[in-house]
Amino acid sequence: MKKNDFNFLKKLCQENSTSGNEKNVRNIIVKEISPYAEDIKVDNLGNIIVFKEGKKRPNTKLLMAAHMDEIGLICTFITEDGHIGFDKIGGIEDKILPGLTVSIGKNNVPGVIGIKPIHLCDTLERKTPVSSEDLLIDIGAKNKKQALKYVEVGDHIYFKSEFNVSHGRITGKALDDRAGCSILTQMIKSDMTFDTYFSFTVQEEIGLRGAKVACHNVNPDSAIVVEATTACDIPEVSPSNQICRINEGVVISFMDKKTIYDKEYYKLAIDSAKQNKIKYQIKQGVSGGNDAGTIQTSRNGVRTLALSVPCRYLHTPKGIISQEDYFSTANLAMIMAEKICDIPT
Repeated sequence: MKKNDFNFLKKLCQENSTSGNEKNVRNIIVKEISPYAEDIKVDNLGNIIVFKEGKKRPNTKLLMAAHMDEIGLICTFITEDGHIGFDKIGGIEDKILPGLTVSIGKNNVPGVIGIKPIHLCDTLERKTPVSSEDLLIDIGAKNKKQALKYVEVGDHIYFKSEFNVSHGRITGKALDDRAGCSILTQMIKSDMTFDTYFSFTVQEEIGLRGAKVACHNVNPDSAIVVEATTACDIPEVSPSNQICRINEGVVISFMDKKTIYDKEYYKLAIDSAKQNKIKYQIKQGVSGGNDAGTIQTSRNGVRTLALSVPCRYLHTPKGIISQEDYFSTANLAMIMAEKICDIPT
């Protein structure tokens, strides 16, 4: 991948594909990798399973994994006056929702998540936390009949956000985990030393569902999950609770809420980063989780490593990552894939 060439990542992030509705991003990835992979399959749940032939047969059967889905909302009802009720897809804080612009369904109907104007709120209302159950989306419809011409119950609802590359940063929606998908895509397009399997998984944000199926299909010995993880290096968070920071390199995890990572792979990742002068950081805390949580316990057990791009404002309509952190993650992922494949089982 060329330095500062983020056109494919932009294409992925600008596409709408919430959990359970990953078709659009899946089509983009399949089209991009088709000339470079020996075998591409889409399973019944919607995961992409890829076999990439390398120059050698591996000693360890490796699966590289990244998830395609993003957080979002889903239409659950339509009021008589034409407003759209919704529920959340994935972990979203209610307080970020009021005033957001969204697009709904296959027709990308524009809407705004409305809230009572501050001018009409009494003192108690101003101090009361916002609940998503009290919010509705305004699409400008006069009534339910008119709204039903454009929106149906069950329609997926997407956050609208511009993709921007400037000042060494990347901002946009769905960097969790389109950044990982972009890195895996570039690996597939490169010359691999060893035969390697890849999975672009679905429904990670609602319970790591796709990875369970994908790993069962591939039955690997080992796996590397390439993710985005929460960078909390912002003023209101004390340094001891910041987990990781942007501009400080790829994040290597020893444990999170779903997984205790393979100790040998964890140490090997640190040593490899040092040897290759790749900027890295250790995830400072046991928080979050990713597809490794279900991959690790699949079948007879899978030795697992997670490499992550630190991302501020994860699970909001606009995250921020560092370009250099992105490349650090991509470089270490390629090195670790070769090293793990070369380890005798």
